[in-house]
Formats: sequence, structure tokens, C-alpha cells
Amino acid sequence: MIAELLISFLNEKLGIYVGMEQPEQKTGYVILDQTGSSTMNRIKTTTFAVQSYGASLLEAMRLNGQVEAAMEEFAELPQVAGVRLETDYNFTDTTTKQYRWQAVYDITHY
Repeated sequence: MIAELLISFLNEKLGIYVGMEQPEQKTGYVILDQTGSSTMNRIKTTTFAVQSYGASLLEAMRLNGQVEAAMEEFAELPQVAGVRLETDYNFTDTTTKQYRWQAVYDITHY
């Protein structure tokens, strides 16, 4: 499953918590949210929203930069045909007042 591969890869590259659920800690982690997928000619494309949390907006943005660099390396794995950054932007959670930056990726994989 591409989500498991991506979580494992980002955990190793970033050296911080990367998962699909909120950890106990309040800052310095990444949450993945699979927002959709499609298949054409047996090649799958999965869309992920990657949310980087930091103690400040600048820290969240810096963590997002590290995620973007790691995602470029993720594209080199044999199971991955391509990684495309759709967009990234400030996505601070006004309800919890947690700073986060979100990047949306389309990952084409086998």
C-alpha cells in the first residue's frame, strides 16, 4: 500500500513522527491524509494532503520544505512512477491554534 510506504519513507528521511493520526506531541510532526485515488491502465494515482505542524508558522513552513525535499527522493523508489506537487499553503488550524503548512501531492505508483 502506497500510504504505508510513504509513511515509512518520510519517518526515515525526516526523523520525526509521520502518520495518519495525531500524536501526543503538539509540534514537530507530519500528518498524511489520503484525499483520493484513481486507476488508469493498471497504474494508480493517489492524492495526499501532507500537513506539517510546527511551534510557529515559520517552523511549520520549514518542515514543509523538508517534506518537499524528501518527496523528490520518494519519486526515485521503484514502486513510484512520479510525484507531483499540486500546491502548498498555510493551513493553520484556527480551532486548535496549531500552526501547520499543507502540501498536496499526486503520487503515481504501481
